[in-house]
Amino acid sequence: MDRAVFLRALREPASMGGLAPAEWDVLLRQGRHVGALGRLAALAAGAGVLPAVPSRVRVRLEAALEDVEQQHRLIRWEVIRLRRALAGTGLPLVLPRARLHEVEAALLREGWKMEALSAYDERYYREWSHELPPLAHPKRHVMLDVHHNILPPTGRLRPDPRLLLEAAVPVTGDGLRVLGPADMVVHSACHLLQSGEHDKSLRDLGDLDALMRQFGAAPRFGDELAARAAALDVERPLFYALRFAARLFGTPIPDATVRAVRRAAPPALVRAAMDGLFDAAVEPGPPRDPPRRARLARAVLTARYHWLRMPPSLLARHLAHKIGGRKGRG
Repeated sequence: MDRAVFLRALREPASMGGLAPAEWDVLLRQGRHVGALGRLAALAAGAGVLPAVPSRVRVRLEAALEDVEQQHRLIRWEVIRLRRALAGTGLPLVLPRARLHEVEAALLREGWKMEALSAYDERYYREWSHELPPLAHPKRHVMLDVHHNILPPTGRLRPDPRLLLEAAVPVTGDGLRVLGPADMVVHSACHLLQSGEHDKSLRDLGDLDALMRQFGAAPRFGDELAARAAALDVERPLFYALRFAARLFGTPIPDATVRAVRRAAPPALVRAAMDGLFDAAVEPGPPRDPPRRARLARAVLTARYHWLRMPPSLLARHLAHKIGGRKGRG
């Protein structure tokens, strides 16, 4: 099974030193498809197995490492440019929704552009989404998403963004801040089943696993994570995300967190259904022709994703508009 090769490489990086050529073909294809090729390359380098892999594979992995470093340089440069653009607002780069108009105006003055959207899509972003419409810089050819929460304000789950802002931690001494460790895990858990990109779920689950391995061993982190999930009212997404991570990646989960999220567990029949759907949805398969079982599971999870993002009346209106738009274009 393709997934077995991919998961073993992530869980046991040293195993990549003994892969057969056919297994490397699978691993490279799936790593590229889910956006995890750079991570696989870093794991192989960290495990010291790069010299042992076939030369054609080593060239691909070394190129992926160079791409990652280039992305890091670009991100650092863009952060500098964003700090300059927002300097006059007095805001850190963690944003409250009430000041979004100031941020948007400052970015537009600095050359960022918004794609022309229909009146409906403008309203969707402005009233029903947790982010501004995507911004692009025409000279630097980069995209920027400006978020004011981790889930949409119309959804059934509505974490309070003030709690996220209050717990944000500084990265440097110049106003740049990121979500606190527990909130990073919570954000990753929410994104896993509410992103709509279920063919990339193995990558997202790998991100969650990495966060738990980085932060989970710290004293009291399990209690802190449990408390944050309760305060933000996202215990159910955290339950699912940690359950799937433990099953597929062997992710270590602090006992305090296990006890807390167990209280948010759905009935056994629902758990079994979600286990089956997720297992099928993340089956890699050929990127352009996933197995029928995977396509069906992804369709069901996508329907669930929409159901959680909007109340029934708004969802019906939204789907009617989208379906009508497709017929019009046809």
